[in-house]
Amino acid sequence: MLRGFLLLAAFFGFTGVGLGAFAAHALKSRLSPEYLAVFQTGVHYQMLHALALLALALLVRQLPGRLLLAAGYLFTLGIVLFSGSLYALTLSGISALGMITPVGGLAFLAGWLCLGLSAWRLGSAAT
Repeated sequence: MLRGFLLLAAFFGFTGVGLGAFAAHALKSRLSPEYLAVFQTGVHYQMLHALALLALALLVRQLPGRLLLAAGYLFTLGIVLFSGSLYALTLSGISALGMITPVGGLAFLAGWLCLGLSAWRLGSAAT
């Protein structure tokens, strides 16, 4: 899964930078300041979790386990649902799309929980 998580990290990092630039230049005059901030929140969380996927790819190679794999899948799902719903909401104006955002946030939280549980299972022998 090393290759898969590295590819996802690269994809989400690349598109995050592109979407951030798009918001700063093309959307600045088209969106309200509030919607621009919402879009930038999506970019921010996408970039943070792209970096988390990068780190996770390296961890999976050293410490294989289902919890780490679950964390990677949950981070990916979180990016798609959380950031994706914020992008869709701001670009379409359909506020009902905001109902998807908390599900993505829960996926992020669950991913971090899986990462923490994986660390916990290492025990004191790994210190």
